[in-house]
Amino acid sequence: MERTFREHLFLLLLCLSAPKGHGRYIEVSERLHFSSPPTCCLDMVAVEGQFTFTAERPQLSCAVFLMAEPDQVITVDYNSVDIDCRAGDFITVFDGWVMKGEKFPSSQDHPLPLYERYVDYCDSGSVRRSVRSSQNVAMVFFHVHNAGSSFTLTVRKHINPFPCNVISQSPQGSYTMVIPQQHRNCSFSIIYPVEIDISEFSLGHFNHLPKRSRPGCAESGDFVQLLGGNGIDTSKLLPITDLCIAFTGPTHVKVGCDNTVVRMVSSGKFVSRVSFSYRLLDRQELQTIKLNKLEDFCFNN
Repeated sequence: MERTFREHLFLLLLCLSAPKGHGRYIEVSERLHFSSPPTCCLDMVAVEGQFTFTAERPQLSCAVFLMAEPDQVITVDYNSVDIDCRAGDFITVFDGWVMKGEKFPSSQDHPLPLYERYVDYCDSGSVRRSVRSSQNVAMVFFHVHNAGSSFTLTVRKHINPFPCNVISQSPQGSYTMVIPQQHRNCSFSIIYPVEIDISEFSLGHFNHLPKRSRPGCAESGDFVQLLGGNGIDTSKLLPITDLCIAFTGPTHVKVGCDNTVVRMVSSGKFVSRVSFSYRLLDRQELQTIKLNKLEDFCFNN
């Protein structure tokens, strides 16, 4: 299995459990000053608050990953900014996550075109003092040339009544995804190898046993996919199974990938819902899956 992707994600998620004041990670406090070595300029914020960055040296490739609960979205407000835009400095908020050239949500699943998902402070200035995400994750990229450059941001979380695209903070839990007669695609990404237990699936127009991995699901316009792979872009993950006939009763699938995704495609004609639970696979289960050639793509990509 590709280690760099998993290690990158674990590095970002460490701050969720790191005690205050340890290492270079974000402290859980109302106001924060953080800095990073020039070779490793990554941080993660999973709490609300006001955060100030002051450069002790040039910081040329930095990013802050923002994360909220599945039923929340994030706003980023610029409180004060002291950077030199004319010299090439920038601060950009991205609606989603970017990692290794891949984006979450994918362009297929996000309601905005890609160019509208980037909001650059130097381009928008006072016109866009606040940026709101479409899902529970967002990012801030910044690039400053001069020591002493600084900016202060306020991060807030807001309830999202109909969450669509979600990255899970936990390797275990349960979730119900609902699309209320909207023509859109929604995904729930679990960045761990897990067992998925789909307990309920309804598209509002079928009442039969599940129809899996047979031609016709995509043609129906409403279906659920289970995807797996080692990236965050759902359009680049490989399909494990498709469901397009409603059912009740458990369906268990073990996925030994770095990223396991439940994705719902809706035509907007029906109220669609899928309920599932998930748990982290142990080492023995992963080894068993690795020996199964049907799941080799998780270990070879």
